[in-house]
Amino acid sequence: MIKAGIIGGAGYTAGELIRLLLNHPDVEIRWIHSSSHAGHEIDSVHQGLIGETNGLRFSSETPLEDIDVLFFCTPHGESRKWMESHQAEIPVDLKIIDLSNDFRLEDGTHDFIYGLPELNRKRIVRGGRYIANPGCFATAIQLALLPLAKNGLLGNEIHVTGITGSTGAGVKPSATTHYSWRNDNVSVYKPFTHQHLAEIKQTVKQLHPGNEPAINFLPFRGPFSRGIIATVYFDSDLKADEVKKIFEDYYDDHNFTFVTDRTPDLKDVVNTNKCILHIESIEGKLMITSVIDNLLKGASGTAVHNLNLLFGLHECTGLKLKPSAY
Repeated sequence: MIKAGIIGGAGYTAGELIRLLLNHPDVEIRWIHSSSHAGHEIDSVHQGLIGETNGLRFSSETPLEDIDVLFFCTPHGESRKWMESHQAEIPVDLKIIDLSNDFRLEDGTHDFIYGLPELNRKRIVRGGRYIANPGCFATAIQLALLPLAKNGLLGNEIHVTGITGSTGAGVKPSATTHYSWRNDNVSVYKPFTHQHLAEIKQTVKQLHPGNEPAINFLPFRGPFSRGIIATVYFDSDLKADEVKKIFEDYYDDHNFTFVTDRTPDLKDVVNTNKCILHIESIEGKLMITSVIDNLLKGASGTAVHNLNLLFGLHECTGLKLKPSAY
């Protein structure tokens, strides 16, 4: 069994990660660290896990010698601080998967591989030790861009509109996650400056150096809990049928990304690790619609996908999740 530890166990992504690992046939959770909830049972915070945790409690300790893989579900900035202060204690064979944005940019300052499996699966399998899980918006948008970027078919200027559920802002309450503000409301935030743009641009450059278009991204907050729908569009003479074939070829051996002839809805992917893509060509513009669950395909599901790749398991292990019919 793969022995796992989690640091930052009280948030939404941690809750989803715990749920997945508890049902993973090859993983045993050895400890879940939370400084604010140490000593309390896991299901006192993650109530959806009542009856599943067998009395597992949050810990104030992080015994690294007891685990094979460590997950960071910490706020941005915390995992880098932890790595710097505990470097001498990290066992040489310990795998680390970080769900924050601390190590997503491969800038030469660290040894993390950018962990979007549809982009870097071979690198993760062959030489993976430390993995930087991609951002949720970045995942949805990149999966709509990868096949085009690889084939040098992106236009000079790309436009992206995306809307995300409230869980994307994390568990800590704020003015813009308060129910009476978020419900029946839609608002734009961080226009053209969203933090996930940097990792998207890094990916485009990796796939096709020299063809690095401007990316105009308008993110919106939606009045729902989970899920992301993003539309990517740009001027192009390409026809939908030929682009669909390019996408199908690219994702043919990937198990979680699917191309459909029908316009997808959020409910098609919520509570799954799937990304569904739809391609249209309309009056000289090419548009790709991408939908994912921000907590699963956009976070904890991909973290478990990366776990499977790191330890030589089939990438679907523990991730055959189905959406609700309603």
